[in-house]
Amino acid sequence: MTCVILEDVSLRDGLQFEQKVLPLEKKLILFHLLVNAGLKRLQVGSFVHPELIPQTADTDEFVRIIKNECSDILVTALVLNGKGLERARDCHLSHLTMSVSASDSHSRRNVKRPSLEALMDMIELVKNAVDSGILVRVGIQCAFGCVYEGAISEDKILEIASRLVDSGAIELNLADTTGMGHPAQVKRLVKKVINAVPGRSISLHLHDTRGLGIANIMAGYEAGVKIFDVSAGGLGGCPFVTGASGNVPTEDAVNLFDQSGVHTGIDIEA
Repeated sequence: MTCVILEDVSLRDGLQFEQKVLPLEKKLILFHLLVNAGLKRLQVGSFVHPELIPQTADTDEFVRIIKNECSDILVTALVLNGKGLERARDCHLSHLTMSVSASDSHSRRNVKRPSLEALMDMIELVKNAVDSGILVRVGIQCAFGCVYEGAISEDKILEIASRLVDSGAIELNLADTTGMGHPAQVKRLVKKVINAVPGRSISLHLHDTRGLGIANIMAGYEAGVKIFDVSAGGLGGCPFVTGASGNVPTEDAVNLFDQSGVHTGIDIEA
């Protein structure tokens, strides 16, 4: 049976877009609802400065509560700098998500740093995490274009991908941060990246800003991707990009693969 893995990011990328901060007890309810529905990979928060993203300020406490509840669930969180890595280590997480932008304009808005400088620091951060025994998924933001810079060179994406994978990451995530990707582009770039970093898992983080999220998932699947980020109810987006709201809803992705005869292990009714 053909299978795919859906990683739900609603507790991190979904909630960070909301104006209201969801209390810890309600986050725990959402976590258990997702687990009971069959989700096996969940991105549950981010170790960033609480003043920047107050919606994930309680990630440390949240992780400590849920980390040992489900031994068969991959629990991961976002780390963008050394301080965040220290916090993640203190929580004894065995898997982390890290990412850097291919767009200089987006990088300056997101992390207040030029993209090349952020890339060099990210390479060292991944190495430090891997040396600590942590499995790392590393992502390239704005891989399919940027609303501030327009198209991003595919050669640049391939170069960044190779450098990040060489740092020790086990998975490479391509993110359509501003929702500019289209199916033909997704299929073309995915095939190039698979050839450029053989032996590494490739995943996709797609936004539905222009209504192409589900079509882009199918294009990625047809190109060989088996891991996709999704968000319950389509929550989320990037708070540093105007108009980039809307992750692909978890339930839409489950329906897509159910109808296509592809196993997700997720109960769509739940």
